[in-house]
Amino acid sequence: MHFVTGGAYNGKAEWVRNYYSEEAPVQWISAYRGEALPFDFDEDFVVLQGIEMWLRNEVQQQTAAAIRMKWQEIIKRWRIWEEEKKTRCCIIIGADITKGIVPIEAYDRTWRDASGWVFQDIAAASSRVDIIWYGIAQQVK
Repeated sequence: MHFVTGGAYNGKAEWVRNYYSEEAPVQWISAYRGEALPFDFDEDFVVLQGIEMWLRNEVQQQTAAAIRMKWQEIIKRWRIWEEEKKTRCCIIIGADITKGIVPIEAYDRTWRDASGWVFQDIAAASSRVDIIWYGIAQQVK
């Protein structure tokens, strides 16, 4: 797995497209387009964009700890899928919403907490992690 994070509108998707320009075919699934979180993939090369938005949808129904536990299982499934074939690759893109002022609303704090924990779990499970700020990548793992 490859996790790409950084600020909103800082060029994460563009960087992924450029970095993996030779890979084909790609199944690109985006929470920003309202697409559902997938559990099965059609291609061996998958990009999952907007992880924080899929997490936001769960905040209304679950605690941050419950969301984290659920996502730990999802991440495990993605790892197993990826390890079944050498040609498979799962790239996960998530906007970092954990910096700055702590939100006043409990809902937004729960979303921020859940996102931070799930991002930590994705980073731990990933073989590579890049942070993109202003279009510039920094590999941290």
